Amino acid sequence: MAFTTAVPEVALRSGNARPMPAIGMGTAKFPLVPETAMDAVLAAVELGYRHFDTASMYGTELLLGDALAEALRRGLVASREEVFVTTKLWCTQCHPHLVLPSLRESLQNLQMEYVDLYLIHWPVCLKPGPRVFPAKREDAVPFDFEGVWREMEECHRLGLAKDIGVSNFTTWHLDKILAAATIPPAVNQVELNPVWQQRKLRAYCAEKSIHVAAYSPLGGQNWSGEGNPVLESEVLAEIAKARGKSVAQVALRWIYEQGLTPIVKSFSKDRLKQNLEIFDWELTDDDLIKISQIPQKKIVTAADVIFSPEGEFTSVKLSDIEVVEE
Repeated sequence: MAFTTAVPEVALRSGNARPMPAIGMGTAKFPLVPETAMDAVLAAVELGYRHFDTASMYGTELLLGDALAEALRRGLVASREEVFVTTKLWCTQCHPHLVLPSLRESLQNLQMEYVDLYLIHWPVCLKPGPRVFPAKREDAVPFDFEGVWREMEECHRLGLAKDIGVSNFTTWHLDKILAAATIPPAVNQVELNPVWQQRKLRAYCAEKSIHVAAYSPLGGQNWSGEGNPVLESEVLAEIAKARGKSVAQVALRWIYEQGLTPIVKSFSKDRLKQNLEIFDWELTDDDLIKISQIPQKKIVTAADVIFSPEGEFTSVKLSDIEVVEE
């Protein structure tokens, strides 16, 4: 079938996985309507998306697996090898003895023999137990970076995860992993967009050959209702108007031009289509300078996203799990 746009790909460091398509579809949605999500994934496949991002915490592994199995039945994709699927290890499973069982559970949900990329979702370890959201602060315990990463490497060696990596890790957390790693992380997926550009982290990851994927590329995750600093950016709006593009397209193009992979979440077929239309034009040097001067503001923090505001951290310091880094 003819795709709207050919999607470029980037080879990850191990070379075991198929190359990562340069834009991914995120599936985190709260509240989740399974039928809507299933239809959105099928629409995305029809449009040419081949990169899908889920996590055990999202509750979308089952429906993503069902949707991709249906896409295969319909002939929208020829084989499992055509799609790139990422899932993630949740904080309650960040214990060495739970890593492999957690991935096996995810694979069962996805109806797959392997994932292309398996990520540690946060540099946060919670006491083992049900996935409760938000978590109690007193349930945070010290993270055994060496032990957990050793088991991530075992997932890779067993062929259950073609590549392994991390998410929401700062340079401090990455230092911990790299000190213990035989197989370095292939990817670090973090909040990144023109309003939170992560310059220090990007430079570090470039030096260590860790590919950076960007979630909230359009400034989502702002559940407080205070507006969206990316979509409401006057700088981006001015560039978009001059280029005949949408603000979202400018933000996604900027991420792509930085050598990063945006993971963009939309269940609207029109927006899914527009989000793919970023590969056949370029931003000017003047555009890039203007974007580099946008004031920076991080939205996602570990304390606010994972934990309830009540209670105290009794076993860890907040600074050890925080993901804000200039």
